[in-house]
Amino acid sequence: MNGKKDPLSSETDRGTCVALIFALVAERLSVYYEHHQWLTEAQGASLAADWLTRSRRSLPIGDRRHLSALSDQLARQIAATLSREAGLYTAHEMMESLDPNHQSDMSRSLMEECARMLDSGLPDQASTKGRA
Repeated sequence: MNGKKDPLSSETDRGTCVALIFALVAERLSVYYEHHQWLTEAQGASLAADWLTRSRRSLPIGDRRHLSALSDQLARQIAATLSREAGLYTAHEMMESLDPNHQSDMSRSLMEECARMLDSGLPDQASTKGRA
């Protein structure tokens, strides 16, 4: 045992990662609809670092890049299924939902999708369950 904790091993850390994916998707969609450009994986990882710093947390660069890639995949899926008007509304609703006082059924549903993305983006997680 090397003493290092897997950053995605605890439920609290998992919740942080899901919230981070959600925040990155919201940012990616906002940038896409405002500037017609997608953020790069590196830009997403940098935004992730900023978000984590504000919440007094940290993740290694590899994990931030992985979460950035997952958020990019989900943001592009969302954008591909929505009209521009619906996409603008969704991006706005997600950005509003970054405030914990804002409650939204749409955002709860998208947060669940972020959790599914995280779970599906960790193929080796099942093989490490049960190990000490």
